[in-house]
Amino acid sequence: MPDSKNEPKTKPTDASAIDYITAIAPENRRADSLALLDLHVDITGQQPVMWGDAIIGFDRYTSINGKKQASDWPLAGFSPRKAQMTVYLMAGFSDRPDLLEGLGRFKTSVACLYFNRLSDLNLDKLKTLIKWSYETAKLRYKA
Repeated sequence: MPDSKNEPKTKPTDASAIDYITAIAPENRRADSLALLDLHVDITGQQPVMWGDAIIGFDRYTSINGKKQASDWPLAGFSPRKAQMTVYLMAGFSDRPDLLEGLGRFKTSVACLYFNRLSDLNLDKLKTLIKWSYETAKLRYKA
């Protein structure tokens, strides 16, 4: 029997991403979320899946952690968190810092892009960044 305390908390659920988004307040966060949803569906060709209670993911790959335990994660996704929007870019940023040039107002961590409003970003650059990350991560992790 698997040890539940070692299982990841963020896993795919049967919850509806659309229902989750339509319940978001304020309206501008909801509108940004719907735009990000459409953008991710267009780029990945995948339908959204709720991962845990706040991440909307697209596609998936299996990662093996340091303890040799396998877990699934989305290849692309976002979370309309209260403080900031988060876009998950599984390929990271170190290989292509040029894709961040001219993107707008944001912060990053290892595989996360944080911003307040979609209007803070250049949408064409964001699309290019998400597409590059998705395609790179797909080759890297699903091969």
